[in-house]
Amino acid sequence: MKLPITLRLSPRWAPYVLLSPFVILFAVFGLFPLSFSLYLAFQSWEPTSGLEAMSFVGFDNFSFALQDAWFWKSLGNTGWLALASGLPQHLVAIPLAVFIHTSFTRLRDGVVGAYFLPYITSTVAIAIMFSSLFSTDFGLVNLGLASLREWPLIGALMPQAPIDWLGRPENIKPAIAVIVFWRYVGFNVVLYLAALQTIPKDLYEAATMDGAGRWQQFRFITLPSLKPMIYFGVTLSVIGGLQLFEEPFILTGGRGGSDQAGMTTAIYLYRMAFDFNDFGAASAMSWLMFLMVALLTWLTNRAFRPRGAGG
Repeated sequence: MKLPITLRLSPRWAPYVLLSPFVILFAVFGLFPLSFSLYLAFQSWEPTSGLEAMSFVGFDNFSFALQDAWFWKSLGNTGWLALASGLPQHLVAIPLAVFIHTSFTRLRDGVVGAYFLPYITSTVAIAIMFSSLFSTDFGLVNLGLASLREWPLIGALMPQAPIDWLGRPENIKPAIAVIVFWRYVGFNVVLYLAALQTIPKDLYEAATMDGAGRWQQFRFITLPSLKPMIYFGVTLSVIGGLQLFEEPFILTGGRGGSDQAGMTTAIYLYRMAFDFNDFGAASAMSWLMFLMVALLTWLTNRAFRPRGAGG
């Protein structure tokens, strides 16, 4: 009986062969789409006409994007949502992570899992749930506000009629921001909890012996130690906020809602390509958005850079 022939790789070529599956997949599903998108940004093309219908237009697509009022409106909506949902995430996640870290021992994993659950929940399920919660006539949010109207002091500040959260332009963005905040605050709590566990307990013990209170320990020990993780979390929030798509798309039916108040730049890119069949303009807008993400990421890096650091 003949034994099967065993293939042996030369140590010189083995790393390349082992890495080849990733390289091939990245080239097909990553590098090629990026390159083709950059090529399309300089072309006028309607996909239903075939590849031979492409025509070179230079920077016309970029010029059109910079003069398009709807593109700037979508950028404004995106910036508003990114700021209104991203900043509160960290302002809440940091003290909440500190509270969980210092107050829970045995039940910590369960509490963290409860906060992390919205992050791994289906976006469609979340959108359907919040569509019911924000319903004008039967939503729990309006029912809760109605119950507050009966309180003597708070009732005067509450609206006297049910709020049309998803129908009026001024209410769409706050509703979306609440959903994004609710979904991603638990993710940031997990990040900060992981960072808190790396801080040596000796620092807190020494600070306690020196008479430092909890606020002083939080200010002079916890926050400086969390700075690298805060930088990481804020960077993710900036990138994720500028790429916001799923929540407003499902909540507004893919159209951006009344007066396009919930139309983010990602939704507008999608509509420009698949509703208006202008892939060239959509590609140009996507690369402009890439430059904005890169610029804001660089500014975030500058903001968190230690004082006196060069470069």
